Amino acid sequence: MRTRTRDPQTLGAGGALDRMARILASRNITPAALAALLDESEPFSARDAVSAGMPPRYRGAEADHPQVLDWVREVARQAVAPSRGARRQITTGPSLLMAGVVGSGKTHQAYGAVRALAGAGIGVRWRAVTAADLYAELRPRPGTDSERELAVVSRCPLLILDDLGAAKSSEWVEEVTYRLINRRYNHMLPTLITTNLAIKDLRAYLGDRVASRLAQMTARVEFEPVDRRRRHAAA
Repeated sequence: MRTRTRDPQTLGAGGALDRMARILASRNITPAALAALLDESEPFSARDAVSAGMPPRYRGAEADHPQVLDWVREVARQAVAPSRGARRQITTGPSLLMAGVVGSGKTHQAYGAVRALAGAGIGVRWRAVTAADLYAELRPRPGTDSERELAVVSRCPLLILDDLGAAKSSEWVEEVTYRLINRRYNHMLPTLITTNLAIKDLRAYLGDRVASRLAQMTARVEFEPVDRRRRHAAA
């Protein structure tokens, strides 16, 4: 009787290392950040692992705005465990629209909210992107599947969409924004949106279709008109 053996898993290009790298990238964890965590002598928490996928400036971000903390609690309440004993995961939940001047702390609060969810024991599959970078990634060009990229962002369980309204408006920008927001609206996926525009100006920039969905899917937070970056630098 012939014994069947499986070919060994390769660790090079196209092998296990590549697959691991893709998994880490999907969770916003860079190899350098992972290595830094593994080098620590103390055990690291789920919040540490989530923080490793964040830009260095926001790895210690703490959410302290009352409405942001309310959002964290509600998303955590709606999280579901896929099986008995498994960690609860984000499936659906409310979204949050944070508006305020440049430097008022919106992005800090958004990253802090993700860390707070991880600290509460919620499994967090998330992604963060500025609106301008997203449009750059989605512009049609050879060798890029922009439809697939849009689908990935649209389906992400938790999305930070930063600086909505900072990019120059156009029919294409409005259409891409509508497709993204509409998919997340239909599937009730939690989205943290920051914008420097006043809420009353969003409709003119985004169009009626997007503004209408945002009005229904988000709670709105208006930050005080203070540039904390400049105030901190002056201090």
